[in-house]
Amino acid sequence: MKKTYQPSDLVEVATKGKVPPNCDVTLQIKATYAQDGVARGVWKVDERFLNGIGVVMGGYLTSAADIMMAYAVASKLADDYTFSSIDLHTTFHRPTFIGTVDVEARVERLGKKVAYVTADLVQNDKKVASVVSSVMIFVTTPEHS
Repeated sequence: MKKTYQPSDLVEVATKGKVPPNCDVTLQIKATYAQDGVARGVWKVDERFLNGIGVVMGGYLTSAADIMMAYAVASKLADDYTFSSIDLHTTFHRPTFIGTVDVEARVERLGKKVAYVTADLVQNDKKVASVVSSVMIFVTTPEHS
């Protein structure tokens, strides 16, 4: 049976240790905080995320940010809403390597239909990437619950 998470479930992943969505497990990212439009997590990067030249592939960095952005948005919504990224842009500041990456996402603006979200990814106290996203917000329908 497919597990669908409501916004409060995602917040409980970060705040109460609830079982995370499969994408979190696959990417090895752990949400550690989600409240009032801010989410934080730690991503454990190993050799599976490296490209052919030995640095983390950019798509994985973007995915880590997208996951944490979901927690930030979820922390602002009631359970009768759901959401989906509609635009996602990543700026890479420096190479990322095996180790841990801290990810912080923040809802910058929450409208009725769209949220604007940013995320920073930091390794060894240096920003490695910045991500901005637009997220569509809509009322949950029976097929989405």
